[in-house]
Amino acid sequence: MIAVIDYGMGNLRSVSKALESLGGDVCVTHEPMKISQCEKMVLPGVGAFGDASHELQKRNLWESVLKHIHDQKPFLGICLGLQLLLETSEESPGARGLCVFEGQVKRFQSNKVKVPHMGWNTVDFSSAESHPLLRGVEPNSYFYFVHSFYAAVKDDAVALGKTQYGEAEFAAILGKDNVFATQFHPEKSQEQGLKILKNFLEWL
Repeated sequence: MIAVIDYGMGNLRSVSKALESLGGDVCVTHEPMKISQCEKMVLPGVGAFGDASHELQKRNLWESVLKHIHDQKPFLGICLGLQLLLETSEESPGARGLCVFEGQVKRFQSNKVKVPHMGWNTVDFSSAESHPLLRGVEPNSYFYFVHSFYAAVKDDAVALGKTQYGEAEFAAILGKDNVFATQFHPEKSQEQGLKILKNFLEWL
């Protein structure tokens, strides 16, 4: 069973429907007890970092997410779900992230490109092609992005995929051990994105 975490700020329907279409057994939930019984977790998200952090704590989901990760169960973060894995964000000074990865979420600063970064862009994951969730995904594939902030991690080894937008090269995929997260939306990225979701169903 896969827990898709409902904290009031996710693209829950599109994520859950994509997983179900691939054969996944999905439970969209905000209940810690149900979450603890699931083998895998997806943390989606659309919105502000601070609001998301607040809602996870308010709904008693913060510890459930961290326990799942610390118990070495497969975890997939999507968009804001990736950003929440870091420590802080320029979007919401004072708000804390889950601190799974060291680093800060930063705002795009560019006079050359529009912000938000919206639409299709390539992801270079040549250094991580052997990762189970990237199996069968074509190198430098295009994926669908919608975001104004990006992850700047301290440890470059956890940046499994990178994307260039304007002057910024940012981590489009983060991963270590049982944690995998994408800044793009795999559920909206057609064939290549669905391959990632299918791989997640079969992971570990």
